[in-house]
Amino acid sequence: MIALKLGVTSDDVKNVIIWGNHSSTQYPDVNHAKVKLQGKEVGVYEALKDDSWLKGEFITTVQQRGAAVIKARKLSSAMSAAKAICDHVRDIWFGTPEGEFVSMGVISDGNSYGVPDDLLYSFPVTIKDKTWKVVEGLPINDFSREKMDLTAKELAEEKETAFEFLSSA
Repeated sequence: MIALKLGVTSDDVKNVIIWGNHSSTQYPDVNHAKVKLQGKEVGVYEALKDDSWLKGEFITTVQQRGAAVIKARKLSSAMSAAKAICDHVRDIWFGTPEGEFVSMGVISDGNSYGVPDDLLYSFPVTIKDKTWKVVEGLPINDFSREKMDLTAKELAEEKETAFEFLSSA
């Protein structure tokens, strides 16, 4: 979406973060994202100059993408999941380029972002020698904090529901 809006290829956009759950609470964060415009790398916020779109339609569209794929195809969004798996395998196998990260659902233990431990939560990660590492210490503004907390709360509730189900089975 960002590439289309700026008239560049998706390869020219990097370090967009998806925080949290794979659901309608996931938070696509461009605060640390970069885009290559006319040979120069700039921040996505600086390039777009459209705070309203980035905090509104962009987030909502990303959050509802799975449902939109199902509605449009009248079929499962399994191909999107398959593509994501292929991308993850590629990233694990080849690693992430220096200065770049990808988003991946990993165990939240010991993170620096205040996400409770023991959740499978999507974080920005770097990968080297087939080992992932959460990118630590990125500044988080109040808007992002609220979105990140909401998706963590949902994951914690889903975890609790799963444990209740398992203990009664």
